[in-house]
Amino acid sequence: MTKSKWIFLSLAVLATIAIMGFGVAVAERSFLIALVSFVGLYFSFKYARVVRNSLEDDNSMEEEAAKKVE
Repeated sequence: MTKSKWIFLSLAVLATIAIMGFGVAVAERSFLIALVSFVGLYFSFKYARVVRNSLEDDNSMEEEAAKKVE
């Protein structure tokens, strides 16, 4: 697996744990656990978008360079 796939896998695991945290927060009626879960979920989605956009930018740069060579 490439480095980017490992990053996405780690972020997916983090998001899954955060969603499970919401269930625990409801069961325990804990606002703090819900807040921590929300922050973890937000971070995982936000960072995944940043990584995806950087990968798309890299791919578009490679395509432009290939067109210039032709």
